[in-house]
Amino acid sequence: MYLSTPGTGELSWSMDPVIRVVSTKAAPDIPDTNDFLLRVADASGKLLYEGAYGDSPEKLLVNPGTYSIKIRSGEFPRPAFAQPQYGDDQEVEVKAGESVHVILMCSQVNSGVRLKLSPDFLTSYPDGVLFLKSAEGRLMYSYTERRIAYFNPGDVTLQMAENGDATKDLLTRNLMPSEILTLNISAPPADVAGSVKIAVDTSRIWTSEDYVIGGSSGSNSGEGPMEAISVADAAAHTGETGVWLYGYIVGGDLTSAGKSVKTSGITKNTHLALATRSSVTAKASCVAVELPKGAVRDALNLVDHPELIGTRIYLKGNIVSSYFGTTGLKGTSEYLSK
Repeated sequence: MYLSTPGTGELSWSMDPVIRVVSTKAAPDIPDTNDFLLRVADASGKLLYEGAYGDSPEKLLVNPGTYSIKIRSGEFPRPAFAQPQYGDDQEVEVKAGESVHVILMCSQVNSGVRLKLSPDFLTSYPDGVLFLKSAEGRLMYSYTERRIAYFNPGDVTLQMAENGDATKDLLTRNLMPSEILTLNISAPPADVAGSVKIAVDTSRIWTSEDYVIGGSSGSNSGEGPMEAISVADAAAHTGETGVWLYGYIVGGDLTSAGKSVKTSGITKNTHLALATRSSVTAKASCVAVELPKGAVRDALNLVDHPELIGTRIYLKGNIVSSYFGTTGLKGTSEYLSK
C-alpha cells in the first residue's frame, strides 16, 4: 500500500496468535500479551517506542530506512527457576511512500536445565550443594528442586560443594535458544569414592509446539474458549456461527461519525469494540460486538462498566462481514474474561 504523504513511510506491527513453546507436561504459563515488552528503534538505535505491547501505537509515520522491532514476554536479567522467556527480533526496511506491517512470531528465546538426582547420589553426598552458573549469575539447585532453571543462551556450568569445601566445576555445556538440557546425576557405590557421574538424558525429547495466545490447545477452530479465534483472523471466518472470538475491549459508540472508536463517556449499551491489543482505536481494526438484551449486555456494556476497557475477553457468537462498518460478532451468547 502506498501513502499520500511524500518522503515518509508507515510502520505497524501485530503479534501472530501462535507462540512456539518448548513442550512440557503442563500448559505454558505465558503472560498476557498486552504486557509483553516492545522496543522499536531506527538504524542508529534511536527509540521510536519502548513499553508495553498493549500500549503501543497502531502505526508510526517514519522516514525511509531500516528499523528493528524487539518483543519479549518480560525482562530476564539473570537466571531464574520456572521463567521461560518468549520473544522475536525483526529488522525491516521502510521505503518512502510504503506501508510496512510486521508480524511478530514469538518463540522461547532462553534455555533451561533440569537436574535428575539418583538415590545413590543423595546417599553418597547427603551434605552436597549443587549450583548452576552462567555469566549472568548462579542458582542453587537443592536436592528437592523439580523446576527447570532458565538461563540466557550460552555456557552454563554445573558446580558442587560439600562440607564447606571449595566449589568444583563438574560440567559445562553451551545452551542454544529453546534448548532444555536434562542431566542425570549419580554416584554408584561401586565407583571410586568421591566420583560423580553425569549423563545427558536423551530419552526425553523436548519439542516445540504451537500455543495459541487465545488458549492452550494449539488450535484456533473457535469451538471453545481454548480454541478462540483472534480479532485479526475474524474476517476470514465470516459466516461462521457459534464460534468463540477473543480480543481486548477498547471502546464503543460505533454509531458516531469518525474512524475511531469512542474510549470514554460511552452512551450506547448495545455494543462494544474488540481489538487485538488495548491501544487500538481505529474502527477498521476492530470487531464490533453486539450485546443482546439480557445477561451479556448487563455484564459487559460499557455504560455501566467503563472499567472493562482494556480487558481481554472471550465471546461466543456469529461472525458477520459488516456491523457498524466493520467485521462484527452478532448474537453474542456467552463470555469469559481473563
